Amino acid sequence: MNGAKSSSATATTGTVEAPSPYRGRFAPSPSGTLHFGSLVAAVASFVDARAAGGQWLVRIEDLDPPRERPGAADQILFTLERLGLAWDGPVLRQSTRSDAYSLALERLRHEGRIRECRCARAALAALPENVRRAAGDDLFHPSACISGPDDGSLLRALRFRVPDHEVEFRDRVQGAIRINVAATVGDFVLRRKDGLYAYQLAVVVDDEEQGITHVVRGADLLQSTPRQVLLQQALGLRGVEYMHVPLVVNASGLKLSKSSDAPGLAAAPAALQVVAALRFLGQEPPEVLGEATVDEVLDWAVSNWHPERFAGMAFAAAPT
Repeated sequence: MNGAKSSSATATTGTVEAPSPYRGRFAPSPSGTLHFGSLVAAVASFVDARAAGGQWLVRIEDLDPPRERPGAADQILFTLERLGLAWDGPVLRQSTRSDAYSLALERLRHEGRIRECRCARAALAALPENVRRAAGDDLFHPSACISGPDDGSLLRALRFRVPDHEVEFRDRVQGAIRINVAATVGDFVLRRKDGLYAYQLAVVVDDEEQGITHVVRGADLLQSTPRQVLLQQALGLRGVEYMHVPLVVNASGLKLSKSSDAPGLAAAPAALQVVAALRFLGQEPPEVLGEATVDEVLDWAVSNWHPERFAGMAFAAAPT
């Protein structure tokens, strides 16, 4: 899990002793209905919060209208209710939060932490650092924009100026993580050329707004965490505790994805689906829970929650 190293100093931050009480969250994007991978992340974050006697919030990450599917957000909320995953307080929708993201950008701009970028994605993809990256991976951007003809467009992305040092944090199950963001992804986007705010900025601002103390999510987001730590530092925000649970992959080893039409949750009883998620997470629910109600399954899970059973696991295949 380690990124490329730099000879410069190491920044040790991002994981601080979180304030009490525990506040966790589940933050799906409405690019499709929930699949088994989403269920695993939702169950893990819910059970972890309840096992700590904390609150569990839901946030809809509807930052990217072109990728959204009509009705998906409501379907996600309906599915969570059907699965017995009752959240606390109102649902926060990122589409209502533009003013907060704008204020954060202005603060970063004032402190010289932002630069404009006119690089095209195709040009970045052609860089030696990017030619071997898998489709959908974040592209590396050098510390300066690629030289080339200017098409005269006024559209510019806004990128965060990444310091050249390692970021270190301790994940609750993945252990110590050290990544040099400057060497792995470089200056990353905070606002796209089309004016849409990027995930990295929004998630940090919203975690602060909602008082989130613990983030439990899939291991596919582990590489994003150092970027979020850097933004927390730059904006003077509180750190949070991170736990990245095993990522669910298909038979080909690829991440299940709503946007790539991963199969939605079957019409099986909610209790059986939650039991399947718990087994994937190594929680060893007894066979008798297959005949229990979903509330009984969740009560058992909260009383018998052992995250250490999936410590160090980055991914696993979906059950067949």
